[in-house]
Amino acid sequence: MEEGSLWHQWSMIRSLLAILQWWGFNVTVIIMNKWIFQKLDFKFPLSVSCVHFICSSIGAYIVIKVLKIKPLIVVDPEDRWKRIFPMSFVFCINIVLGNISLRYIPVSFMQTIKSFTPATTVVLQWLVWRKYFNWRIWASLVPIVGGIFLTSITELSFNVFGFCAALFGCLATSTKTILAESLLHGYKFDSINTVYYMAPFATMILGVPAFLLEGNGILDWFEAHSSPWSALIMILSSGVVAFCLNFSIFYVIHSTTAVTFNVAGNLKVAVAVLVSWMIFRNPISPMNGVGCGITLVGCTFYGYVSHMLSQQQPGTPRTPCTPRNKMELLIPLVNDKVEGKV
Repeated sequence: MEEGSLWHQWSMIRSLLAILQWWGFNVTVIIMNKWIFQKLDFKFPLSVSCVHFICSSIGAYIVIKVLKIKPLIVVDPEDRWKRIFPMSFVFCINIVLGNISLRYIPVSFMQTIKSFTPATTVVLQWLVWRKYFNWRIWASLVPIVGGIFLTSITELSFNVFGFCAALFGCLATSTKTILAESLLHGYKFDSINTVYYMAPFATMILGVPAFLLEGNGILDWFEAHSSPWSALIMILSSGVVAFCLNFSIFYVIHSTTAVTFNVAGNLKVAVAVLVSWMIFRNPISPMNGVGCGITLVGCTFYGYVSHMLSQQQPGTPRTPCTPRNKMELLIPLVNDKVEGKV
């Protein structure tokens, strides 16, 4: 009994540490990116995204090939182009749109809009794939949509371009979620292997546009900035932290339950909003804060409903694409093998 109690306590401590380091890396990379765009005046989101992809490619290679912390999931060369490349393209668009939105709108607003992803995922699967969803799933989306609407109409630093970038980023995330289920079936990816295969493709896709569209601007910035080398170190550091975030996700999903992961994910948004406000002091109206809170409560309720439906007894109808476990909650980064399929 005493050994069991000690093991339970250690499991709780390990879960707490996993969540805290996940929060830390996530909030840090968001704040660093916003600082790069706002304080360093480095207004080149394509190049920042490209730096992140390069750092993630190198980091994943070191973890898998050099340190051998994670085993490599072997993918056929043909599947790399037919399956991984399309996923990488959407993955690239998702990251770029997130960085573009950070350039134009506050972190608090951007993070709240990202919480709209469950709604866009359900609607896309219903419209395009004609998938049935339990009425409780639809009901759980109401506070998410209502909270986003309230936050948007009361945002004091509203920017149409930044808002659209964040909203289309949600659509890109949802598309990636849906594609992961159809394109990556048969492969059980974790976050590190996902980055290992997708980041090099994303670098290849984004490298040329970043050079053509932002190359001259970066040269002008380099000449005009008072301390460009220290700024470049911070930009490179943000790429390293971005890779560490992926590694921390791999750790947290192996240390928590699906429900804990869902709740921690929504609390993470609240932490990011609070920390960003403390640093950048962007104005937040009371109704804006209420809208953000309603959205987060809605996301938590959606996760709870999804989990309850996934626990139905065998033989009862199960909502398609309802997460069965914590791995499926992370489909935008990790795809769990589809049951019953080769």
